[in-house]
Formats: sequence, structure tokens, C-alpha cells
Amino acid sequence: MAHTILITGASSGIGKATAELFANKGWNVVATMRDPAREKDLTGRDNVLVTRLDVTDPASIATAVASGIAAFGQIDALLNNAGYGAFGPLEAFSMDRIRRQFDTNVIGLLEVTKAILPHMRARGSGVIVNISSIGGQMTFPLGTLYHGTKFAVEGISEALHFELEAAGIRVKIVEPGMIKTDFGGRSFDMANDESMVEYQPVVQVLFEAFSDTETASEPSLVADVIWTAVTDNSPRLRYRAGADAETLLDARKAQDDATFIAGLKQNLGL
Repeated sequence: MAHTILITGASSGIGKATAELFANKGWNVVATMRDPAREKDLTGRDNVLVTRLDVTDPASIATAVASGIAAFGQIDALLNNAGYGAFGPLEAFSMDRIRRQFDTNVIGLLEVTKAILPHMRARGSGVIVNISSIGGQMTFPLGTLYHGTKFAVEGISEALHFELEAAGIRVKIVEPGMIKTDFGGRSFDMANDESMVEYQPVVQVLFEAFSDTETASEPSLVADVIWTAVTDNSPRLRYRAGADAETLLDARKAQDDATFIAGLKQNLGL
């Protein structure tokens, strides 16, 4: 029987590239997204089930997991990919937008994982890959909310890595650098208030940095790393994706806080 992976956030970017890669390699794919009616490329493939899953809607999570098991008999891997980045001065965000960032990137990830664990535990096997970021190990200015969620994903994943070993379930973290996706569009939530003049120079610098995608990696590169993580039977926990991820995370590990932050400020022109 072919292996099966369930992917959240499969409508674009990393999620879609991963769905296509695994389907092409003969896996069954449960490609989930908030609006399946808009999906055209993955629909119609025998080994792909396109179905609705909104990580902030518990009923949709339960239905998607059940539908995947009904369609393919089992789910061997879960890719927690759905998420977005909220950037801007903390003061500029309403509490509703703050909660939405954590509900999507953290609580949603926990809820999808919790929904699939009984199935994997009963089978005594499975692999869970959580998409973190270089932003789960280091920060950029104005990323208080986004980095808060990705640091949480790192801690959650590392603890689960210990916890689920006894059940035969492996947990992996993938840390992409800058990726050529719609992170600057649909997957991006920018808050700003120009009356808060103290923050505006930093806001301007960050916008310029995010609009420079020359060194960004293609989503397919991350999909290849996810394939490696899923099919790697070793106890390895973290996998980096992109040359910039390697460079920045090596520097973060090698330098003390003051040195790394000073270097980052210099590179950004702050």
C-alpha cells in the first residue's frame, strides 16, 4: 500500500509544491486548504484528495483527517505547513489580530497534530513535520508576533520529539529561509500606524528587506527538504532549507546576542 501524507495549507507555496512532489513520487496526498473550490492543479489526480481544512475550525480538522483515512486507509505523515506572518509594531495590532496569529500558527498546529495522533499511535508509526523558519531561531525587528509563534513551534516540536518516540512517531522541524511565495501577499499581515513616528524608520527598512527576493529560494527547494525529513528514519530533529538559512543560523549559533544583533542591524541599515 502506498504511503499517505496530509498537508495543511496546500493551496500555494511550500504546501502546494510538497503536495506535487509527494504525488509525483507515488504517495497518496491529502491536500487540505481553506477553499478547495479554487484548487485546479491537484484536483483530478487519483492519488490526491483535495479537501477543506481550516486550522482555526476544529470541525474541519476532524473531517479532513477522517476523509483522508477513509480515502487511503491510513495517514503515515503529517505536514503542518499552514501559517502566515504578522509583522509590524506590537502597538499597531489589535488583540484580535494578535490572537489570530497564534490561533493559526500555534493552536492550529497543535489541534491538527492532536487530531492525527490517535491514528498514528494505534499504528505504532508516523512522522510529523512542522514548518518553522529561520525565524524560529532568530528574529527580525517588527516580528514580535510571527517570531513568537515560530519560537513556540520549535519548543513544541522538540518536546514532542521526546514524547512521541515511545509511540513510534518521529517529529521533524523544517527551517526555511526566505522563500519565493506569496508571503508578502496573502500570507502576510502587516500592521502599521504612521502616527507612531518612532517606528517608521524600522518599518521602511523592513519593507525594503522583504521586497528583495533575489536570494530567496523556490518553494520546491523546501519541498525537497520536507521529502528528506519524512523519509529519513534517523532521530534527526532539525532540517534547514536554503543557503540563507544555513548562513544566518550558523551565525546565530556562533555569536553572542550583542554581536549577532549588531551585525543584523548593520546588514539592514538600522
